Amino acid sequence: MCNVYSGAQKNRYNSTSRSVRIQGCVTSIKLENEFWRLLDEMAIAEGQSTPKFINTLYAELLNNHRDAFNFTSFLRVACQIYVTEKLQRQDVVLSALG
Repeated sequence: MCNVYSGAQKNRYNSTSRSVRIQGCVTSIKLENEFWRLLDEMAIAEGQSTPKFINTLYAELLNNHRDAFNFTSFLRVACQIYVTEKLQRQDVVLSALG
């Protein structure tokens, strides 16, 4: 695979813990730096700070599923959905131009 994946810089997959207040309770979330970068980007796109955006996601998850089991995995999946949709939007724009 020509090191496309294994050649990723270590800082992208190193983990960082951030303290976040979710529904009034301070908690720590540990994610790989790449996911934090994407969450920061997603928050900016929504006009929110990252902690506020995470709170919004948590509340929506509770509203839709009544629990937030394995919230960090949910955040990773949310990031993947964001990247997939972003790529699809870019494809639509490129198709319209071409």
